[in-house]
Amino acid sequence: MTVKAKEIVDGKFWILEDGGVKVATLSLSEDKYILSDKEGTRFVKNAQQIEKSFGKIDWSKLEITEVTNKEVHGFDASCVPHNPLYDVKNKLPLFTKSPKSKSLYCAGYYIIRFEKGWVKSFCPKAITLDRYEYKGPFKTSLEMRTELSKANAK
Repeated sequence: MTVKAKEIVDGKFWILEDGGVKVATLSLSEDKYILSDKEGTRFVKNAQQIEKSFGKIDWSKLEITEVTNKEVHGFDASCVPHNPLYDVKNKLPLFTKSPKSKSLYCAGYYIIRFEKGWVKSFCPKAITLDRYEYKGPFKTSLEMRTELSKANAK
C-alpha cells in the first residue's frame, strides 16, 4: 500500500496517511524537513529519506471539497457540522465538530446565565446548557441580543 501525502499548507506542511489513517506529519523548515511519527520527531533532508521510513509515497495534492452548509435543523453552526441530531426533549439542534467526536454542540445563538449574569453564546457545548439556565436557540444574533437586553433588564 502507498502512503499518501496530503498537502495542508502549500509547499510547507503535509499529513502522511496510510489507508486513511494518519501515520506522520511533515513540515518544511528552511532547508530541512521535520518529520513527526510514532518514532518521534527528526530532521530529514529529502523525500528519499522519508520513503526509507514509509515506502512509496504519493505526493498528489489534497483534494478540498467545499462544503458551505453550516446549518443544523435551520440554525447556524460555527463550523461544518457532523452527526447532526435533534434533542426532542430539550428542543435543541445538536452536532459534533468532527465525524469521530463525542462532544456535542448546540447550533444557534443562546443566552446563558452564569454566576456573573447573562452572557451571549454562539454554538455552546450541550453540557454547558445542561449545567446552566439558558434561553434559545435563536436563529439570529439580533434575536439573541434582544433577549439578552430583556434578561439583563430584570
